[in-house]
Order: sequence, then C-alpha cells, then structure tokens
Amino acid sequence: MIEVENLHKSFGDNHVLKGITTSFEKGKTNLIIGQSGSGKTVFLKSLLGIFEPDEGTISFDGGVYSNMTDEQKRLLRTEIGMVFQGSALFDSMTVEENVMFPLKMFSKQAKSEMEDRVDFVLKRVNLLNAEKRFPAEISGGMQKRVAIARAIVMNPKYLFCDEPNSGLDPKTAILIDNLIQEITDEYQIVTVINSHDMNSVMEIGEKIVFLKDGLKAWEGTNKEIFKTDNEAVTNFVYSSELFKKVRKMYLEES
Repeated sequence: MIEVENLHKSFGDNHVLKGITTSFEKGKTNLIIGQSGSGKTVFLKSLLGIFEPDEGTISFDGGVYSNMTDEQKRLLRTEIGMVFQGSALFDSMTVEENVMFPLKMFSKQAKSEMEDRVDFVLKRVNLLNAEKRFPAEISGGMQKRVAIARAIVMNPKYLFCDEPNSGLDPKTAILIDNLIQEITDEYQIVTVINSHDMNSVMEIGEKIVFLKDGLKAWEGTNKEIFKTDNEAVTNFVYSSELFKKVRKMYLEES
C-alpha cells in the first residue's frame, strides 16, 4: 500500500499540492484525474520521488520515504515499474533489448535468465515474435505493450502509469486498460495511473482520486462517481458526452 498524508509542494510562490491525503491499495487500479494544472503530474512525480514534498509524508508499505536511507531508496526503486507517456522506448534497441534494460541495470541475473524473463513478460502482454523488431517497426499499441512489459520485468510491487492511453485509438486504449488491470490483479501490484481518459475512469477506475487546484476534491470508485453530487467532479466529467450517456443508463438501472 502507498499512503499519502498531508502532502504539500510549492515551486516559488506557486502552491501546487495543498495537503493531499489518500492511499492506494495493492491489487487495484488507482486513477488520478483532474484538469490541466490541477496538480496531477506534480503529485505523480512526488510519489516517484522525483519531487521532494515541502510538507507531509509518502509511505510505501509502512516505510516513510523521507526517512529512508539512500540504500533503502535504491532498493525501493527496483520495486517500481513505470509506463511513461509516449512509451519512451529506446529507438536504437530492439523490443527484447528495451525490456531487458532494467534487468541489466538492476539485477545480477545471467543472460539466459534475463532472456527467459523477457520472453515470459512479452508473452504475458501478448507480444509474440516481435522481440527482434525495433520500436519504429511496430504500432503504437504494440509499443505500449512493450512499455508495460519493461515496467513489470523486475516483478515490481508498485506500477506507475502516466497517461498510458495517450495517442491510442479507442479500441487499442481499452485493450491497454484491460491489460493493466489484469496484471494489477494477477500480481497484486499497487498501480497508480495518471489519466485524463474518461473511458479509463469508467472501465478500470477501482479507485479514483480527483484533484482540483492542488486539492483532493473527491475520491471514490467508478460506480460511485456516477452518483456523486460533487460539483467539481460533475463539471469535469460531464464534459464527456459518453460519460453523460453512461451515467444516465446507470441511474435508470439503479
């Protein structure tokens, strides 16, 4: 579990995060949503240790990050997988080499063991016979699968995804959402997804944290978001025509 308590972060006079308190459980897809400028990216980077909070704590399974030694932080980083916006694959590396990269960086496995692990995770994300191809030779959806494979190759406890559906067509985006949710449940990972995609909210939002102006304005599930009267949430989510239609159907069935 990741626990966040009274998190504040400022850049000069710009107070970006204003006392956020929440938690993210393992085995669930946790989504952070909100408008541009709401603090989503700063919040995610704070969870990753890229930004140091001005006030408050972030704990990983009970261990407060700010109290960890450099060695403990290094070990924690080996337990974190990251899916970047745009996939962030190395163009000069094959699919196999991209996925193997964290193993070479952080493990002491023999090459044959690394190859076996890479083969396993590529099969898990349904990428067959693509290991010798380069990123430019595969589709955007396949690149996302490679990015997910790379993120889970170290068997992480925590998985962070920054706009994983960015640039994908709706059908492929749903496939990626489902894959992330399956892996989260199968391996009981703490998964945190930074997203603006309302389809993702409806499909896999087992917990949703809605930020507005640096504050946690609402949190709940994808079922509860249909019923909320929180004005900040409704103003944000009802900008999606699809969401309006689904909410209407949901309320009619309830």
